[in-house]
Amino acid sequence: MVNTGGPLFWSSQETHRQPRTFKRHNGQHRWPSILEFSGNPSPATNRRSKVQALKEERIESLQMAAEAATIPLLTPYKLGKFNLSHRVVLAPMGRLRSYGDVPQPHAILYYSQRTSKGGLLIAEAAGVSDTAQGFPDAPGIWTKQQVEAWKPIVDAVHAKGGVFFCQIFHVGRVSNQGFQPNGQAPISSTDKPLTPQNEANGIDVADFTPPRRLRIEEIPQIVNDFRLAARNAIEAGFDGVEIHGAHGYLIDQFMKDEVNDRTDQYGGSLENRCRFALEVVEAVANEIGADRVGIRLSPFADYMESGDSDPNALGLYMAESLNKYGILYCHMVEPRMKTAEEISDCPHSLVPMRKAFKGSFFVAGGYQREDGNKAIAEDRADLVVFGRLFLANPDLPKRFKLNAPLNKYNRDTFYTSDPVVGYSDYPFLEDNA
Repeated sequence: MVNTGGPLFWSSQETHRQPRTFKRHNGQHRWPSILEFSGNPSPATNRRSKVQALKEERIESLQMAAEAATIPLLTPYKLGKFNLSHRVVLAPMGRLRSYGDVPQPHAILYYSQRTSKGGLLIAEAAGVSDTAQGFPDAPGIWTKQQVEAWKPIVDAVHAKGGVFFCQIFHVGRVSNQGFQPNGQAPISSTDKPLTPQNEANGIDVADFTPPRRLRIEEIPQIVNDFRLAARNAIEAGFDGVEIHGAHGYLIDQFMKDEVNDRTDQYGGSLENRCRFALEVVEAVANEIGADRVGIRLSPFADYMESGDSDPNALGLYMAESLNKYGILYCHMVEPRMKTAEEISDCPHSLVPMRKAFKGSFFVAGGYQREDGNKAIAEDRADLVVFGRLFLANPDLPKRFKLNAPLNKYNRDTFYTSDPVVGYSDYPFLEDNA
């Protein structure tokens, strides 16, 4: 499963065991020394113990630095004003457990489990308006209730020292009238219908209502919806937002020439097809600051019948154009991920886009520990985004550090609505000990 910024699940009914309590020194975990249990030592003993503790911490710090030096994914990185302790990023994976489009308390545990001090997490895609939805129980961020529901989730991530971005999106034609206000048709760059697709569970078929082509005068309102959603994300406490411009959703429907058949200023040429995406970027950057904005793009992907005849040109044009706005990062999906499920051989590369974009560059798409390390070591990316592996391994950075075995993910529970199973019940290393 590729992290499409929408749905993911799984869980036994066993209570998750909490790791044993231990002390924290300079952000590092250390077992209490015997001196801390020995009553009231003399001043001289206290002085010696403090010196010894400082020596131990220094040695531990040097050991960790030496280990990280051999594991590129675990080296620190300065992402704008955010000091990251490693380069393993939680992907924005839709989990479809936000009942009634409102984030739920069980998400507090899910996200906090996957938080490490100085780690970056990108939340599942949140709809920017009531026309933006196309999945059952996907979260939104356009109402006050939704904003308030996100706050304790964000607080939990911050309490553990994490950096948290909110992905914001509009599904466009990947919807049907059952998700739309007043049963209206979904909106898109086109009126071309999307053929029925197998849903994430591989059994049910999703039917899509033929979309309505947006009129030119309506487009500024959609841009404004993204701007307000970004403002709401900051109000909820998020450190920034990622604009979802990938995987066949509305922004992608404007950019890709296999979908966009417009003849006005939003269609035809590459510049025209990218106009809507860049207007959204500009509006969001102006609202919350470019240093809090990222964007996700998948120029090579053909999700939801959204392919392009020249993905190299599209990716390069967007990478170069984004520099004008000075946004924090560009997050691109590898060309090998043409579909959501399979890695395929591909002669194309994201290196030209990485070289063209002046901000931080993220890559995603089927990465494992070895090729993630290689991407960082070869300077093909600044950070690597992990979806399925992080879903099934809440302590993924630690497992990478120790080169420990990974839990296997259960695809059958990616998108179910259970608040525990396949969600917060994947075990930590301590649970397997």
